[in-house]
Amino acid sequence: MDNNQLMKYPLLDTINSPEDVKALSIGQLKQLAVEIRDYMIRVISTNGGHLAPNLGVVELTLALHRVFSTPMDKLVFDVGHQSYIHKIVTGRREAFRTLRQYGGLSGFPKRSESEHDAFGAGHSSTSISAALGMAVARDLQGEDYEVVAIIGDGSMTGGMSYEALNNAGVLHKKMIVVLNDNEMSISKNVGAMSEYLYQLRTGETYNKIKNDIEGWLKNMEFGTDVLKAIRRLKGSVKYLMVPTSIFEELGFTYLGPIDGHDVESLIEVLEAAKKIDGPVLVHVLTKKGKGYKPAEESPNKFHGTGPFDIATGRKITNPNAPITYTEVFGKTLSALADTDEKIVGITAAMPDGTGLNIFAKDHPDRFFDVGIAEQHAVTAAAGMAAAGMKPVTAIYSTFMQRAYDSIFHDICLQNLHVTMCLDRAGLVGDDGFTHHGVFDYAYLRSLPRMTIMAPKDENELRHMLKTALAHNGPVSVRYPRGSGVGVDITGPVETLPIGKAEVLREGKDVCLWAIGSMVTSAVAAAAKLAEAGISAGVVNMRFAKPLDEELLKEHAAKYGAIVTLEEGVLAGGVGSAILESLNTAGLLQHCQVLTLGIPDEFVRHGDRKLLLRDLELDVDSIVRKTAALVKGE
Repeated sequence: MDNNQLMKYPLLDTINSPEDVKALSIGQLKQLAVEIRDYMIRVISTNGGHLAPNLGVVELTLALHRVFSTPMDKLVFDVGHQSYIHKIVTGRREAFRTLRQYGGLSGFPKRSESEHDAFGAGHSSTSISAALGMAVARDLQGEDYEVVAIIGDGSMTGGMSYEALNNAGVLHKKMIVVLNDNEMSISKNVGAMSEYLYQLRTGETYNKIKNDIEGWLKNMEFGTDVLKAIRRLKGSVKYLMVPTSIFEELGFTYLGPIDGHDVESLIEVLEAAKKIDGPVLVHVLTKKGKGYKPAEESPNKFHGTGPFDIATGRKITNPNAPITYTEVFGKTLSALADTDEKIVGITAAMPDGTGLNIFAKDHPDRFFDVGIAEQHAVTAAAGMAAAGMKPVTAIYSTFMQRAYDSIFHDICLQNLHVTMCLDRAGLVGDDGFTHHGVFDYAYLRSLPRMTIMAPKDENELRHMLKTALAHNGPVSVRYPRGSGVGVDITGPVETLPIGKAEVLREGKDVCLWAIGSMVTSAVAAAAKLAEAGISAGVVNMRFAKPLDEELLKEHAAKYGAIVTLEEGVLAGGVGSAILESLNTAGLLQHCQVLTLGIPDEFVRHGDRKLLLRDLELDVDSIVRKTAALVKGE
C-alpha cells in the first residue's frame, strides 16, 4: 500500500450518512467493513492516530448505526479512541482525511463538530455516567429515544464506571451499555475485573456444560431452533448453570459474550437489547488491531501511533532525533532504583507511554500498574509513602487532573514523600484540547507543601528526578512530550538546591524568566533581541514552587522589566506566582512584568509549532512583545 494514495471504494464512497448504512445488506456491510479498515489504515499511516482500537470496532460500529438512529438516538463513546468509524459514517468521510491535522477533524468525539457526537470524550470511564444522565433527562422531558454507552474493558477498570453502573441499576432507566472486550486498554489490562471477564470468556466448567446442553437440545424436537437462538448470544447458555454475572447483580440484563466481528449476530442482539425495559449490558468480544497484522501482533504499539509504513508497520521517525523525555525518565528512575530499594514505580494503565516499562523490566517486584484509576494510583502511592517507601507515580499531566483530591488530601495534607512525574506537560499537538497538559502548574501550585519542578532539557530531568527522590515531601516534576533538545546525558546525576533558579544569560534592559520547555525559546529570543539592540537576560526558573525569591527581587531592581514564559495557563500559573511575589515585596511599582502563557481558553489540536504561533508563544512573538515592553509601546 502507498501511504499517500487514497483509494476509491465502491461502497464506502456512497456512505454519506447513517441512513446509507441502514440500506445495505449483511453481505454489503461485511464488504464495507473491509473498505473502512483499508481507508483508516491509509489515513492514520499518514496522520497518526488511534489505529488498533478502531480496527477492532468496525463491525460493532456498523451494527450500532444499523440498529440505532443518530442523532436522535445517543451513542456515547468512552474515551473516544473507538469513534473513527462513527465519524466516517456520519457525514465526515471526506473530512476524515484531515484527522488530527491543524484545522481538521478532532481525534475524539466533539459536540461542536457534529450533531451525531452526543458527548465529547478524551478521558476514560465517563460514558456510562453520561449515558445515564441522558436517559434521566430523556424520561424527565417525556421524550423517546435510545441511549447507548460504548465502553472498552480497559475503561471498566476506572472507578467512575462502577459508580455509574451502581447508580444505573438502582434507577433502572432504559439504556444499553456495550462492553467492548478486547482484553486491553492501551497496554495489557490488569486487575480483578480483567480476570473476571476472562472467566466469562473462557470458563472450563461453562464450556463442558454448554457442550452437554447443546447435545441434549439437538436430540429434542424443538431443540434446533432453540440452539440457533442461543448461538446468537454466544455463551448465554452459561446462565442456565452458573451464578448470575456481576452485572446482573447490579441490576443489568446481561447479554453475551458475542463475537464482535459477526455483524449479523451483533445486529440481532442489539435489536433484542432495544426491546428490554431497563438497563442492559451487551458483552462484545473483539480483537484489537483486527485486519492489519502488525496492529494485531503489537496492539499496544498501534494504540496511538504516529505515521508509519503500511507494508512493514514500521514507524516513520527521524533517526537523528534526540532521546525522548519519557525514555530519559524511565532509564533514570530504573538506575536510581538499582541503589535504592525503597523506590517503587506506579502507573495508571500506561507503562509504555510513561516509560515505566523500563523500570518494570528491571524491577518487576516494585512496579505497579493499577489500571485506569489515577485517583487510586495517587492514594496508593500515599499509602506506600506512609509505610516508608519512595513511590513515583508516572501519569500524564492531563490525566493527573482526575486525582486532584487525592493529591490534596492524601499527599499534601499529610506531607508525604510522593514524587509525581507528569509526562506530556504543555501542548501535546494532535491529540488536542482534551489532552493538552497546560493546567498542572496552576492546579498544583495552590497546594501547601508542594514542590514543582520543570526541566529545561532532558539532562536536567535526570537531576530533577534525583532531587525529587532526595526531598522529603510532595514533589511534582513535569516535562513535555517527545524528544529532548539534544544535550549530553552521560554525566553524573546531581541533586539540585530546592528553589534555586539558574541564570543562563546576563542582560541590561529586560530579563526573561522561563520555565521548562520555554527556556530554549527564551534563549533564542534573547539572541534575536540582541540583534535588535536590546540586551536581555535569561533565567531558567527550574522551580515553579518555591520560587527563587531572592534572585527575583534582585532582578526586579536590576532590570525593572521582567517577562515570564510558561507553557501552561496564565490563570494561577507561574507568571501569577511571580506577580504575587513581587507584589508582596512591594516591588511591582518599580518593575514592569509581562506574563506570557496560555490564555483563558481551550486550545485546539494541531502541530505544536502552529499552536505556539497562534498563542503568540513562538520565538518571533516573544521577541516582538518583549521589545514592545522595553520600548514602552
